[in-house]
Amino acid sequence: MSSDVIIIGGGIAGLATAHQLLRLGATVTLLERNYCGQEASWAGAGILSPLLPWDYSEPVTQLTQLSNRLFPQFIETLRDETGIDPEYQASGMLVLSHSSARQHAEPWEKVEDGLDRVAEAWCARHAFPLKRVRSHEIAPALARDEAALWLPDICQVRNPRLLRSLAKAVEHSGGAIVENAEVASWKIARGQVQSISTSRGEEYTAASYIVTAGAWSRQVLGEHALKLDIRPVQGQILLFKAQLGLLQAMVLQEQDNFYLIPRRDGHILAGSTLEETGFENRTTAQARKALLSRAHSLVPALSEEILARQWGGLRPGSPENIPVIDRHPEIPNLYLNSGHYRYGVTMAPASAQLISNMILNKPQPLDITPYRWPV
Repeated sequence: MSSDVIIIGGGIAGLATAHQLLRLGATVTLLERNYCGQEASWAGAGILSPLLPWDYSEPVTQLTQLSNRLFPQFIETLRDETGIDPEYQASGMLVLSHSSARQHAEPWEKVEDGLDRVAEAWCARHAFPLKRVRSHEIAPALARDEAALWLPDICQVRNPRLLRSLAKAVEHSGGAIVENAEVASWKIARGQVQSISTSRGEEYTAASYIVTAGAWSRQVLGEHALKLDIRPVQGQILLFKAQLGLLQAMVLQEQDNFYLIPRRDGHILAGSTLEETGFENRTTAQARKALLSRAHSLVPALSEEILARQWGGLRPGSPENIPVIDRHPEIPNLYLNSGHYRYGVTMAPASAQLISNMILNKPQPLDITPYRWPV
């Protein structure tokens, strides 16, 4: 079976890359070892911004801001092609911080150090709207009314709906999706990938091969991974079925990066943990208790009685949250789009554009040097 491009991994990075390449006229086959969109991409919260964007390096900022510019058209195209609404919306984020959380501080008061000053400088430099508010102005359901930072333009998306939409759009555009097809071996000759074989006994050939296998990327690449530093980092999340309208905006507690994400139907996500568990993805009573306690302390209505579900996912951890979006240093028709850590969905449209431009020799919208394959 032959295509212009074979993509290995059916999470958000693989599906978005396939969709982009198909729109640019390439033929694409996507191979997924299990089922598409069922790992970290599905498990994430769908916040379309780094949790505290001023805490990240410029490569992360550049990639996420490019994605932010691409997302409205990206979502509109998917909605038109599939009829599935990924529930993309600008719900904004309320940041509760050490320096902002002084009980008697007024929103207009100057804070001489801490998060507020850093955040304001970063937001001014990047034309990112920010306002000082009282927390109850935005989220009356919070237990305390305190000074906070309001980022009104931060958007969210509902991950499972986005993934279903992407998979349907890929197939609608002529892409082939092959599930339960784990890569078993690589055939490398004359310095290039000649073909790959899968656990199903099938052989696939293409002009170009892209690994988008998230936390499993090193395992897929095997000896060809070189010095790639991507590892699984588990995150657990709780889901509450709350009263509709209880929370309208996302809420982030700065000191532990704990967040609450309201969905349109009243569900609220609470997360998440950061755990080094290897490739073991399991939920624990300890995480459940800790997340439930944090959620209830922020919004008392979020109690065990309305707790609907708990799940976990394995993020592709990477140094400084900077993904690798690059051609292999030694095998010119092998590429990687992986290592997005906490922000795979956030960075998806931009990452897909960069890797597609690289393969099709199109100009890049930003400097791609920070996303090079480590050697």
